[in-house]
Amino acid sequence: MSAPLQKIHLVRHGETAWSLSGQHSGRADLALTARGREEARGLRASLARLVVSQVLASPLLRARQTAEEAGFGARVEVDDDLMEWDCGAYEGRRTAEIRSERPGWKMFADGCPGGESARDVGERADRVITRMRAVQGDVLVFAHRDLLRVLAARWLGLDAAQGRLLQLSTASLSVLGYDHGVDEPVILGWGLSPSEGAQ
Repeated sequence: MSAPLQKIHLVRHGETAWSLSGQHSGRADLALTARGREEARGLRASLARLVVSQVLASPLLRARQTAEEAGFGARVEVDDDLMEWDCGAYEGRRTAEIRSERPGWKMFADGCPGGESARDVGERADRVITRMRAVQGDVLVFAHRDLLRVLAARWLGLDAAQGRLLQLSTASLSVLGYDHGVDEPVILGWGLSPSEGAQ
């Protein structure tokens, strides 16, 4: 009998002040709010059922705090390629405010001045995917909304900008894997709440 196909379990970090206010939080090193810490603790039951060979996290505080509150702090390996999309000049700004100055702006299509484009983020995601696919067993990842959206698009072999079609709430769970074989990557679950559980 062949070994089971690998699964990649993705966790978006819990709530921060800026995820609550709708401000773009790329490289700002924000802490979780009290509610964000509670959301992260709410992941424990679902994630405790997983058997994973590796636990990765963005070096940004909100991702590492989520991993800690979810019970994986001791196992986390920090991966700089999992940092959130660098928003450059748009860091801390809301989309409506940016569009008042730059009508029709869309981050996935237009990128951020002084920051990254979707292609830049896609190149980082590709490096993470290559490293994860080399792991024997499942992987658990704690990271950020837009990085994870791009990562999922690249997992499927899509252009990084197609990540715009996927949305993630704070402290949500997603699962990447395969259909019949490693030549058929799929999304097994997306944006699940902790009560829906990890697969």
